[in-house]
Amino acid sequence: MATVLEDDVVWDKAECLSRDELAALQARRLKQTVQRVSHVPFYQKKLAELGISEEDIASADDVRQLPLTVKDDLRGAYPLDLLAVDRSEIARIHGSSGTTGKPTFAVYTKKDLETWSHLCARFLTAGGLRAGHFAHIAFGYGLFTGGFGLHYGVERVGAGVIPAASGNTRRQITLLRDLDTETIICTPSYALNIAEVAIEEGLDPAKDLPMKFGHFGGEPWTEDMRVRIENDLGITAFNNYGLSEVMGPGVAGECCCRSGMHLQEDHFLVECVDPQTLEPVTPGSVGELVITTLTKEAMPVLRYRTRDLCVVHDEVCDCGRTTRRMGRVIGRSDDMLIIRGVNVFPSQIEEALLRVEGTTPHYEIEVDRPGNLDRVKVSVEVSGEMFSDRMTDMNVLKRAIDKEIRTITGIGAQIDLVGPQSLSRFEGKAKRVVDKRV
Repeated sequence: MATVLEDDVVWDKAECLSRDELAALQARRLKQTVQRVSHVPFYQKKLAELGISEEDIASADDVRQLPLTVKDDLRGAYPLDLLAVDRSEIARIHGSSGTTGKPTFAVYTKKDLETWSHLCARFLTAGGLRAGHFAHIAFGYGLFTGGFGLHYGVERVGAGVIPAASGNTRRQITLLRDLDTETIICTPSYALNIAEVAIEEGLDPAKDLPMKFGHFGGEPWTEDMRVRIENDLGITAFNNYGLSEVMGPGVAGECCCRSGMHLQEDHFLVECVDPQTLEPVTPGSVGELVITTLTKEAMPVLRYRTRDLCVVHDEVCDCGRTTRRMGRVIGRSDDMLIIRGVNVFPSQIEEALLRVEGTTPHYEIEVDRPGNLDRVKVSVEVSGEMFSDRMTDMNVLKRAIDKEIRTITGIGAQIDLVGPQSLSRFEGKAKRVVDKRV
């Protein structure tokens, strides 16, 4: 086993299996998963059409023989047609918000819940959480998987949970200060909002708030935004990844090296494919994550197309964990903006803005097509000291922003500078894009 950094903790020896040991475990669990879903009518039909059964699974690579699953398949199976266990074995049901129609449910047996908390405990421990710490969770509680998954992960570590949920930011700041909390868990955009409100309250959040660590997920964010959060709050910020369709948070998370999120490969078989051809991309190239659950009992999924685009790294991390690492999600294959033939992701706009001194991470992208050509307007808040009536200064700032956007995306944009607090704040996932094109 590789040596783990002294200031880190490996929660589970499975995180340090050799690649051969891991491949054997994945093959065995993949066969079990295929056997499990063969009793689900949807997969039963798909597998029969392809002429595949669990007997055809000899290695983890055989996953490519299996059918793909997409979001519409989950919607079409509403409410519980993908259930692989008896209804009496269900311990909990979570689900999506249903903003595009009926929710898609995430269903758990008692063992699934134990697995889920275990996976969250892994990445929380890797990111500094220890027994005896306090963890302040500012995710929503309810059907959304984030709050509860991380809640039980914190308890599994042996740390104390402060289930603050979302909203009432001033009260959150009071709780953080009065309880001397070491770790905050929320979306990255909400972390910045906490810092902003703390400053309005006359505090220096980096000095007056006690946090040492932050675990952030639920929305894409850039490395520049990480730097901003760390500077504003005086913490070390860790990225994590998950989605309700396969489990919730716990699919991947960063260790102390912060050189990518370790995929929990003993529980998820992850492919990185070209979103058009569905062929594997070369290591280090951007592709779409496709995930097969290996241990989920209640509602396992085969080759779920996440639509999330990122890079997967094969090299072994310096921390000693042998699992592959995924880079941060740079966008989605189904909601990326195609502007005048160019693929653009909101995270790229954010990256450009944060490179320009005087801007803040609060912005909105509006795409329209008033004639034959797409038009992009980026509204961005600037800091109070920068926002003034001095047109020369504002024009210089606009040109600097436009230059960075062109450098990163290859497109030009109309820049609209607005004062502090002009744009909406979000307690959950930030909504950055308004697309008015027909």
